[in-house]
Amino acid sequence: MLFSSVTFLYYFLPIVLVLYFLTPTPKGSLRLRNLVLFLASLVFYAWGEPIYVLLMVGQCISAWAFSLLIDKFRGRPASRTAMIASVVVSLSALLFFKYADFFVQNVSGLFRLEIGILGLALPIGISFYTFQILSYTIDLYRGKIQVQRSLLNFSTYVAMFPQLIAGPIVRYADVAQGLSVREHTLGRFALGARRFTLGLGKKVLIANVLGELVSIYKQSGENSLLFVWLYVVAYTLHIYFDFSGYSDMAIGLGHMLGFKFPENFNYPYIAKSITDFWRRWHMSLSSWFRDYIYIPLGGNRVTVPRHIFNILVVWMLTGFWHGADWNFIFWGLYFAIFLIVEKFFLSRLLDRLPNFFNHVYVLLLVSVSWVFFDSSSFAEIGSALTRMFGFNVDSFAGVESLYYLRSYLVPLVLGAIGCTPLPKLLAGKLSGKKAYTALEPRTVGVLLIVITAYLVDGSFNPFIYFRF
Repeated sequence: MLFSSVTFLYYFLPIVLVLYFLTPTPKGSLRLRNLVLFLASLVFYAWGEPIYVLLMVGQCISAWAFSLLIDKFRGRPASRTAMIASVVVSLSALLFFKYADFFVQNVSGLFRLEIGILGLALPIGISFYTFQILSYTIDLYRGKIQVQRSLLNFSTYVAMFPQLIAGPIVRYADVAQGLSVREHTLGRFALGARRFTLGLGKKVLIANVLGELVSIYKQSGENSLLFVWLYVVAYTLHIYFDFSGYSDMAIGLGHMLGFKFPENFNYPYIAKSITDFWRRWHMSLSSWFRDYIYIPLGGNRVTVPRHIFNILVVWMLTGFWHGADWNFIFWGLYFAIFLIVEKFFLSRLLDRLPNFFNHVYVLLLVSVSWVFFDSSSFAEIGSALTRMFGFNVDSFAGVESLYYLRSYLVPLVLGAIGCTPLPKLLAGKLSGKKAYTALEPRTVGVLLIVITAYLVDGSFNPFIYFRF
C-alpha cells in the first residue's frame, strides 16, 4: 500500500487514526494504543503480500528472544553469542530473499552451470526493518540502550507502518521512550499533518510528474544531447523528491502518532563535496553504516591502506544494500572512489574554490551516479554516459526533446527550486505575519485537494525504494 494512494489517504489512515485515538490509555499506559498501531501495521504490510507478515513477525520474536538472552548474560561470553546469533538470523533472511538469486546467477555464469533461480518476491521493507533489528541488538550488546521486555512494544518498533517500507531507518534509541510515554497534542498532530501533506505533494506533484518524463525518454527513439540531459536532470530530481517526500510523510505520520523520527535529508543537492553530499542524503542509512560497519572496521584510526579498504568495503555494501545487482555495487564503489580522492587529495582544493564550482562538481558527479543507479545493464550505462558527453548522438536537439522540454519546464523549474532551502527560508520570513498564519492551513488543504485530483486522475504512481 502506497502512502500516495487514495486507499491509504481516505480509508486506511483515517480508520487507523480514529481507532488509535479512541483507544483508552488506562493510568497513562499506551499498551492498548501500541497494540492498535501494531495490528494496523500488520494490515498495512499484508496489503500487498500477506505471507511475508509471518516472516516479519518471526523476525520480531527471534530478535526479542535473543535480546533477553543478551541482557541476561551481560558481561559473559553467552551474551556475545546471543548477539551474534541474532545478527546471523536477521541477516540470513535478508540474504536469502534479496540476494539468493544474484549469487545463484553469478555462480551459474562463472562455472557454466545450469542452476535455476528461486524467483522469490522481495518482502517489502525487509532491508529497512532488518537494519532496525540489527541496530537494536548491537546497541543492546554495547550497553547503549536498555532491553525492551515487552514483545508488543518491540514488535511495534520494528513493524511501525510509517517508516516500515522506506525509512528513515529508525533506531530503537530514537523511539524507546515514546513506546512507553509519548505526547499527543493538537499542535503536534497539525505539525505532522502539514509535514505529511508537503511530503505527499513532493511525491505526487513533482516526483511522479518527472518520473513520467523519465519513462518517456526510455520509450523514445530520439537520440539527442538535449533529451539525454532532460532524462538525467528529471531522474536526479525525481529520485530526490520521491525518496525525501516519502521520508517527510513518514516523519509527519510519526508526529501525528506521538513519535519523533530522525531527519533523512538536508538539501543534498546544495552540497559542496561528495563527502558533504553523503552527510545530507539518506542520513539515517549513512550514519547506520558509519556506526555499525565503518567504525568497527577501524574507521580512520588505522593505516592509510586500511582506511582506504574500510571506505571501499562500506560503500560496496552500501551499493549492494540498495539492490542485488552489479550496477548497484559499482554505484557504491563509484562514490567510494570520490570519497577517497576527496579525503586524501581534493578536499583542500575544494575548500579554496568558489562555491559555484563546488556545486557544479557535486551535481555533475551525482547526476552521473544516478545513471548507474537507474540502468539495468552496463551497456545501458555506457550508452547513456557517452551520449551525456556528446558522443554517439544524432543531434543537439530534436522535435521530441524540444516538445517535452516545453511540456515539463514548470515541474523541472519547481523541482530545481524545491531541492534548495529557498522555499523554507521564504516560509520562515513570512511565518510571523498574520496573513501567513491564516493562509497556511488553507493552503495545505488546497494542496491536499490538488494532490487527490492528481491521484484520482493519474495512474503513474511508482515508488523507487520499494525495490530495496
